[in-house]
Amino acid sequence: MEAFSDAVIAIVLTLMAVELLQLSPQRPEGQDLPGALFHEWPAYLAYVITFVIVGQVWLTHHNMWRYVVKVDQLLLVLNLLLLLFVAAIPFAASLLADNLRGTVADQRLTAALYVGTVLGEALFFNLSWWWARRRRLLDPGLDPRLARAVARRFLLGPVLYVVAFGISFVDPVLSLAAYFLLTGLYLIRGPGDLPSSRPARA
Repeated sequence: MEAFSDAVIAIVLTLMAVELLQLSPQRPEGQDLPGALFHEWPAYLAYVITFVIVGQVWLTHHNMWRYVVKVDQLLLVLNLLLLLFVAAIPFAASLLADNLRGTVADQRLTAALYVGTVLGEALFFNLSWWWARRRRLLDPGLDPRLARAVARRFLLGPVLYVVAFGISFVDPVLSLAAYFLLTGLYLIRGPGDLPSSRPARA
């Protein structure tokens, strides 16, 4: 299951890189390259934010599945639904980049779709963890206190993403910046994450 999920996430990142390679800045007559590159800033912003988001999904998914020792049919389905939203992130990012300089209504709609996509994967992270705990699919040696701490950390994501979703209807760019910062919180080691490496003592 983890290998399959890693493959899907790797394909998503590859598609993002291919999309960036195909980006050719439009250079009106007389415009220099720096100006043309700056003109494409929405595409670069969408790429960076999306890469950080998908990278955070991969880290969280890897850390979560270290504790899962058994699977059942529903857990497989929940994981597939999580990947459904992950696979849709590049489309939402491309749509966002194309409309970030559009009308206010287009900006709000695309920002809402983008944040809604990542909100969906966060919700299915929570459901997967909840079901694995409920059905005793986790490592029997896992400390229940740690399992609850991981659940609380997972629950924080959707709450913060709903805030970013609401901001998207006020200021789409601000909502993306807020989501970018919120995603960064998950890059900091928390409950259930792999321990930091330490140099061996003599």
